[in-house]
Amino acid sequence: MKSALEGLKVLDFTQMMNGPFGTMLLGDFGADVIKVEPPQGDTMRLTGETFLGDDAVYFLTLNRNKRSIVIDLTTGQGQRLAQKMAEQVDIVVENFRPGVAEKLGISYEKLSAANPRLIYCSTSAFGRTGPDSIRPGMDPVVQAMSGIMQLTGDAQTGPLKTGMPYADLITPLLSTIGVLAAVEARNKTGRGQRIDLSMIDATIFSMIPRDAYYFATGETPGRIGNAHWQIVPYNTYATSDGRHIMVIAHTDKFWRVLADAVGAHELLADERLATKEGRLAHRDVVDAGLAAAFAKMPLAHWNETLLEAHAMFSPVLNFEEVFEDPRVQRDLVAELDHPTAGRFKVVTNPIRLSDTPTAIRRPPPTVGQHTEEILREFGIEPDELVRAPDDCAASAGAQ
Repeated sequence: MKSALEGLKVLDFTQMMNGPFGTMLLGDFGADVIKVEPPQGDTMRLTGETFLGDDAVYFLTLNRNKRSIVIDLTTGQGQRLAQKMAEQVDIVVENFRPGVAEKLGISYEKLSAANPRLIYCSTSAFGRTGPDSIRPGMDPVVQAMSGIMQLTGDAQTGPLKTGMPYADLITPLLSTIGVLAAVEARNKTGRGQRIDLSMIDATIFSMIPRDAYYFATGETPGRIGNAHWQIVPYNTYATSDGRHIMVIAHTDKFWRVLADAVGAHELLADERLATKEGRLAHRDVVDAGLAAAFAKMPLAHWNETLLEAHAMFSPVLNFEEVFEDPRVQRDLVAELDHPTAGRFKVVTNPIRLSDTPTAIRRPPPTVGQHTEEILREFGIEPDELVRAPDDCAASAGAQ
């Protein structure tokens, strides 16, 4: 076995972000991921303003290690084809709004009846039941409804979304765990099952341990920017050259190390600040003192000084500093060759398996690039699509 999931075949009906990210993870671990696209392709191919070749960079980032087949699920012919393929795969993944998979003939009930070993993963914005289930939803909407936006920002900014599509990322990370758990269960029982996960539930779950504060106090944690309501100091401070540095001193030991390293001797001499409780009670004194200290010297100075002191800190880095770092270049960045996009870079899977490592075996596909080869693998001659009757196309389209 060269890869952990070698031999597993995945039929991927997902589009946009949260679904394709999850199936890409399965592909990184060696599963054969067959991306089913409508004739116009995944919506993400045309999302955003930055393109390489015919596709948006967003699409290229999320769809490596997949093969593409075009199937029009609004036609009876397309539905029958998808159903026939689903009889021969291990995993089906979809992220349609509730009810859409049923209209397209690829519901869990229908596909699992013909393939009892099928593992069927559904992700949606707000779940399959309840009044919110029919609502359309994307990452910022889910962030707002989950409460995570209420936590982000400060008194001046008001609530903010995170700087990356958090709900779109945490959902496939969790759903992929569910898929792998279902694979292991099938190894024991011989039966498949359904994995059902909503973006809203995944995002609320991921706020642990912030929930504990609410359950204990009945209060919503306040928005305090980069600070922490239970640890002081835990914040960013500006340096003399206009950069920022993040520092944390969660114990008395780290507090003394930090204050001594930045020369804030007046803070060390202040008996009110000698304990965690005292620093919490006098947050303004700590923040003002550290802000004044860091403002005296540039970031490079503080980086060297705090490293030597073994303080807990980091410069706030920009993307150039992150992605041009030699370690990141070595361990996390790979270059792919694409038939229309040319050569471009992606971030590789960070999970390291000693015996069955992840790998990028193929670049993101063009629309329908592998249609004929996939059909033949499933015992379907491509010309059958032309000859096949389409007796329910009208009714499918009308829905």
